[in-house]
Amino acid sequence: MASTPSTRGATVQRTVRARLLIAVTVLSAVAGGCANSSSDKDGGQDSGADIKPAELTWKSCEAGGQTAPSGQGGGEIKWECAKLPVPVDYDKPDGDKIDLALIRTRATGKKDRIGSLIYNFGGPGGSGVDTLPAAAPQYDNLRTRYDLVSFDPRGVGKSEGVRCLGDKQLDTYFAADNTPNSEAEEKAYFDNIRKFNSGCEDNAGKILPHIGTENAARDIDLLRKAVGDDKTYYFGTSYGTELGGVYAHQFQKKVGRAVFDAPVDPTQDSLGRSLGQTKGFQLALENFTKDCAAKGEECPLGEDPEEGEKKIADLLAQLDKKPMPAAPGRKLTESFASAGIAQALYSKDFWPILREGLEEALVDDSGRTLLALGDLLNGRERDGHYSTMQSSFVAIGCADSSERPDAGEIKDKLPEFKKASPVFGEFMAWSMGSCTDWPVKGAWKKPDVSAKDSAPIVVVGTTNDPATPFAGTKHMVDALGVGHQITNKGEGHGAYGPSNPCVTRAVDAYLLEGRTPKDGKTCG
Repeated sequence: MASTPSTRGATVQRTVRARLLIAVTVLSAVAGGCANSSSDKDGGQDSGADIKPAELTWKSCEAGGQTAPSGQGGGEIKWECAKLPVPVDYDKPDGDKIDLALIRTRATGKKDRIGSLIYNFGGPGGSGVDTLPAAAPQYDNLRTRYDLVSFDPRGVGKSEGVRCLGDKQLDTYFAADNTPNSEAEEKAYFDNIRKFNSGCEDNAGKILPHIGTENAARDIDLLRKAVGDDKTYYFGTSYGTELGGVYAHQFQKKVGRAVFDAPVDPTQDSLGRSLGQTKGFQLALENFTKDCAAKGEECPLGEDPEEGEKKIADLLAQLDKKPMPAAPGRKLTESFASAGIAQALYSKDFWPILREGLEEALVDDSGRTLLALGDLLNGRERDGHYSTMQSSFVAIGCADSSERPDAGEIKDKLPEFKKASPVFGEFMAWSMGSCTDWPVKGAWKKPDVSAKDSAPIVVVGTTNDPATPFAGTKHMVDALGVGHQITNKGEGHGAYGPSNPCVTRAVDAYLLEGRTPKDGKTCG
């Protein structure tokens, strides 16, 4: 049955949210990297290595208000939740604690059980407690020998999640102009950032110095001990690969089997990552416009891909001057539209929704669907309430990255960003100002993920990944010193799943049987 205009927005929201949770994609433009780690050179020792965790009390739970159908056996997957107290400051292990929210489903094959497979789905700022139940059916094969476990990292979601502003204030924050082109607009842009960052300090000042990736890695090792495993079994996606790499560096001899999908480039500083992402999203946009053009009359951009890209750029320029009607009481601004388009480029599953959104905007003068996509990226629910996702994203990114570019430095780089992408270049460049006046010094410029004493780590990169460009895959492999690369030829952010059986079989063979893929293995 066809949707009416009044119900179509709700249908789009439900469809996109389900796909978002499984795709697990969050921009990482401000996520930094590191030059100095606090771990000892010999690996396997770090602050917190000798801490004994509290005993976990697992209780049946509804997994964030939803149940997940089993992909193989039918019925529902049973979930258990627990809390793990961890030190706010690992240099003061007997001091204040944060309760990490945990979730798990037990292995279905009790005799051949290997241990607990710990997931981090990315961000930084993504909730593992919310995401694992939505994604779990695609991990049914892994569940035969592993308990599947995830968590909200410190400063995220139910683990003392950072909240910088109220919901109405966040509506204003995300709607604001993110491509300033005058002194007045620049001032307004940085005033907006300072207000947000000041809110973070007011509401979460105590934990802000302690929510970086190094401490999250220490939490993973404490979680390993709490679930009773001698080694850590780990599956990280996007930012989760950086967290996994930092863990492998800090606790090299504790790595059991680990998989990094859609790896962050550990050799790039925040400028390099932002520019790389700009090029990645431009490539994804070009591939989208080509795919759209090939559909003929179904494409609202026409049959010329270059002309289609220009229409998108023109639309954003128009929205910069005059926002478009969208949901009741809300309008589609250039910022919302840019976020929505970027969100849709994470996966080909979103491309039909993006076509619909562009048709609404270009033909019907309606921003309903693009706004829905933008809300997803910003963590806004249909009831107007925001998750901690974007606040945590900024807080963790600024705790990691020591770089604080000002307006002059950003403007110096603008021509390079615009050349990389006429559509995304400006807002990606200005996004580097997110840590302006952040109340805590950042830890590093590039992450140290060297782990020569670790067990092998499988690293999966997708050739047309917009958010973590493919060049970073080999850089991660080389930096680890123990990486085994799988190349996935295709689109999207992250490769593991039922739509890619080649990658999934290879990853499962490693995690379940310990068989590392052959060097140079390619799928697609």
